[in-house]
Amino acid sequence: DMHKVLIVDDDPDFVEVTRAVLERGGYQVVSAADGDEGMRVLRDEAPDVIILDVIMKTVLDGLDMSQRMASDALHRDTPILMVTSIANSDYAALFPTDEYVRIDDFVSKPIAPDDLLRRVAALL
Repeated sequence: DMHKVLIVDDDPDFVEVTRAVLERGGYQVVSAADGDEGMRVLRDEAPDVIILDVIMKTVLDGLDMSQRMASDALHRDTPILMVTSIANSDYAALFPTDEYVRIDDFVSKPIAPDDLLRRVAALL
């Protein structure tokens, strides 16, 4: 069975590049442009892994989605690879360090294709 990856990101270029890398790696890919759509696709598609951008409609849209997942029994165990360009920005200060942010792995953009595939495989 092919594993399914959900990419939640508002940058269409990132989504397309990431989709291409994952499909070459043998994954099925679905995507969403923000946290609300991400939750809908999550419920419809039940992906095995989620690649989640932090900053979409709002600065912490991705974190909001990860929190909503954490309170949803069906999806709280779905692994999350969080991606962001936040590390080099002033937004880093906004990041809560509390336990409730359930992120399994964290990478900054851009991500090398091999690195992406390695991290996704590690989460499965």
